[in-house]
Amino acid sequence: MKRQILYVLACMAVTVIMVGCGSKGVVAAQPEGRSVPVMHLPAISHNDSLRFKMYYYEAVKQQISGNYDAAYDLLEHCIGINPNAAEAYFMLSFYDGILKGDSAAFADVKKASELNPTNNAYLERIGVGYVSMGNLDEAVKAYEKLSRNSPERSDVLDFLAQLYSRQKDYDKMLDVLNRMEALEGASEDLTLAKMRVYSLQGKKEEEYNELKNMSEKHPNDMNYRVMLGNWLLQNGKPDEAGKLYLEVLQAEPENIMARMSMIDYYRTSGQAMRADSLQEVMLVSPKTPVDGKMALMRQVVADNEKNGADSTLVIDLFKKILKEPQETSDMAQLYAAYLTLKKMPQDSISKVLETVLAISPDNVAARLQLIQAEWNKQDFDRVIELSNQALDYSPDELAFYYFLGFAYIQKDDDDSALKVLRRGVSQINDQSNPSLVSDFYAIMGDILHDKGDDKGAYAAYDSCLQWKDDNYGCLNNYAYYLSVENKDLDKAAQMSYRTVQAEPDNSTFLDTYAWILFMQKKYAEALQYIDMAVKNDTTKSAVIIEHAGDIHAVNGDIDGAVKYWNEALKAGAENETVLRRKIKLRKYVEK
Repeated sequence: MKRQILYVLACMAVTVIMVGCGSKGVVAAQPEGRSVPVMHLPAISHNDSLRFKMYYYEAVKQQISGNYDAAYDLLEHCIGINPNAAEAYFMLSFYDGILKGDSAAFADVKKASELNPTNNAYLERIGVGYVSMGNLDEAVKAYEKLSRNSPERSDVLDFLAQLYSRQKDYDKMLDVLNRMEALEGASEDLTLAKMRVYSLQGKKEEEYNELKNMSEKHPNDMNYRVMLGNWLLQNGKPDEAGKLYLEVLQAEPENIMARMSMIDYYRTSGQAMRADSLQEVMLVSPKTPVDGKMALMRQVVADNEKNGADSTLVIDLFKKILKEPQETSDMAQLYAAYLTLKKMPQDSISKVLETVLAISPDNVAARLQLIQAEWNKQDFDRVIELSNQALDYSPDELAFYYFLGFAYIQKDDDDSALKVLRRGVSQINDQSNPSLVSDFYAIMGDILHDKGDDKGAYAAYDSCLQWKDDNYGCLNNYAYYLSVENKDLDKAAQMSYRTVQAEPDNSTFLDTYAWILFMQKKYAEALQYIDMAVKNDTTKSAVIIEHAGDIHAVNGDIDGAVKYWNEALKAGAENETVLRRKIKLRKYVEK
């Protein structure tokens, strides 16, 4: 039976294929100073060795050429020649993983590792396999062996530490962290990792000493002393912590970590007013880094929400901060978000958004939020102003073209709207939002149709549906305009029916479909859908009512038709002359 190997093998690296290549049952050279038991494997003849190499390298060649079936057959033949060829089993594992599943692939790799126990690539695959199987004990054995083979690999030690953590074997985890420290030297990350282990073990003294030793090793780095103070504060020793913070501030008065920690110290010590005062000083000070200010202010907001305090306190603090020059717009954005959270008046939110834009005029999110607010107020002149400004900074942001085009439409300036939308279309790329692009073309189609450019309109509608084939507004308008022209009615019916299926209570969609059926002379079906359209029409559309009269007339319900036509007149139908002729003649007429 022909085996079909999945194309994914084309991505297999040749370096992986060649791992262990050329072994003949003899283990690789050992790291100096270490002894590994040598496996005594049956030797093969010189002739078989040559045959093996020939077939193995041909398998590699076939794989590189994409002939995976041939490569697989050749590998099986290789194993037939030399059942102790670790490299053949390893290479075969990638194929068996696809053909037979993970367990078969794992068996191949395990066999390769048994045949060549010092090959690190095999060991690593074994370890990964055991982890995926959830067999952490065996995974640990594999990675420990890998670490012995390559003691310089800190990534292996890091993974071992994670495995011991998952096993909750904290003594072994500490041993690995110490090995990493011996390899790389002491570091903050390793110190914190060891402290976490001691904390999990409940060994407070060891946890403290670890950090104390780090602080003593770096006497000029005040941040370690602050970290030591933080540990003391969190572990019920505020006086000792406060002493350390003050020592740091005497040496470095502007040390941000120490000043922020002093805020926590004051709160813990019941000195809330001093904490608030220092907090405000740091929030206003230009010397406090932006990320520090943001962290502090988020904490202020969180505490205020937790304690149910008056939000005006937070708002006043925001105002004080923003009176000072700002490096970034981050704080103003946080203020706007807070006002939105507290459901403050939109005018106050918009004022802050204006501040954001004054600092960062290219802030897309803030400008979109402000434009949306102005849109809701129907201040289309302001929407146009904001959108034009936005395009100076972000000419590739389609949303600004969208708002700008729609604002022009609301002002009955279709020419400007069409010009803007065409500019927007020129910015479309593979990463563009399909729904937004689809709407661009749909709006362009509507404008072009109103201008009498049916060919251009239909081309725009086709483009719209290529980006989003279920744009129901486009499908409806496209279908209706075709029916009005009595053109491509089957295509129009298919498009319109999709809209009715999607929104069976939409009176506009029902009316369009009814009218297309009417144009196809399917009068009985048209009657069913126009009655549903009238039933769901809450706006009392003159068009829908007149269509109801027309369809009832051709179905023989003249009294009902006249009633609808009179209602259409009262609703303000545009073609009053034709309507009066229908009523007078008591029959449907086109003109």
